[in-house]
Amino acid sequence: MPHWDESLVDDEVERERLDSRGVLRALATAGAQVRAAVGLSQEAGIDRVAGGERPRGVLVAAVGGSAVVGETLSRLAEPGSPVPLAQATTLPLPGWVGPLDLVVAVSESGRAAGPLALAAEASRRGASLLTVGAVDSPLAAVCASARGVHVGLALGGMSSRTALWALLTPVLLAGHALGLTRTPADVLAAVADRLDAGATAYRPSSEAFVNPAKLLAADLAGGLPVILGDGPVAGVAARRAATMLARTARVPAPSGELPSAASEIVALFDGPFTGQGARETDLAAAVDDIFRDPFLDGAPDPRLVLVLLRGALTGPTGSWTAHADADGDELGDAVAAAAQDAGVKVRQHRAEPGHPLEQFADLMCLVDFTATYLALGLGLDPGVSAHVRALRDYGR
Repeated sequence: MPHWDESLVDDEVERERLDSRGVLRALATAGAQVRAAVGLSQEAGIDRVAGGERPRGVLVAAVGGSAVVGETLSRLAEPGSPVPLAQATTLPLPGWVGPLDLVVAVSESGRAAGPLALAAEASRRGASLLTVGAVDSPLAAVCASARGVHVGLALGGMSSRTALWALLTPVLLAGHALGLTRTPADVLAAVADRLDAGATAYRPSSEAFVNPAKLLAADLAGGLPVILGDGPVAGVAARRAATMLARTARVPAPSGELPSAASEIVALFDGPFTGQGARETDLAAAVDDIFRDPFLDGAPDPRLVLVLLRGALTGPTGSWTAHADADGDELGDAVAAAAQDAGVKVRQHRAEPGHPLEQFADLMCLVDFTATYLALGLGLDPGVSAHVRALRDYGR
């Protein structure tokens, strides 16, 4: 079982040594990313996206850590979107995309092969383009040749995982300008304030015993995390959490969204990684035995840890609500109760009331910091993976 070392999380020297790419510092800039992106979007002429006319359809091209941009736009626009929205990662560009449609290509480096190829093909077909990524990049060049709108990034040295809000903000402003979402600049300003508050609450200097992200990371270090979003807003955050845990902390974590994923998540409670479902009669006792010597007796098998991300109980009605109705919240309570009955550790985090995008910011801030602290506590660099680097070298 992984060994969690709290000193690697709380000691400033150890954190700096492990976090070679400054992931924690980059996450703390999320609020600043939003504010800077609003200004850059306005300078780039975000209001003239698609010629200022509502497109027939919208396709978001993004991969990796940027992929959440397309899902977020879709969730904010649905179910009342006046136009269909789709997502793609690489060629072929769907046959329906033509001169009446808008393609949004997102890449932090401006060099991601999938979005770049999709943007180039969209340009060839005469579709409108909105691109978000590095200035003076191949993606920016494709957009310029198509006379589209390109929004550059103000803050450099980030990965797509830590630059999420710099990438997402221009797309949401474009969605608002086209009448697809209700995400004006004042809502984004409130989101930036939420992100600043989260960065303060989860700051590295906050001791582990009072820092919610560090506490959650310590719980996940000793088990197998299962991430469940209680409704649409939390469902996107749950999938983001699974991505961040895998990519940043190198910990696998199945995820799901209520109500559709209720059965598959609850079925795990009958399996071998819970106190109730253990096949060996002494497994549950072995996990809980405070006198167990991990060096002499061996580490016990890990147990499931259910992380339940929840939207606010109350909030404004809109196209992307945290909870559709009271039944959704009751289902979340039922899943949590079933987990506890099976001996599964349950950790819940509920967003504060506000615009759905503000609630989304609450949940995303927690999961991003948690994954980073988990990597550090396990002695890993959250920004560097030798195997990912080798894979990139293979593809060159």
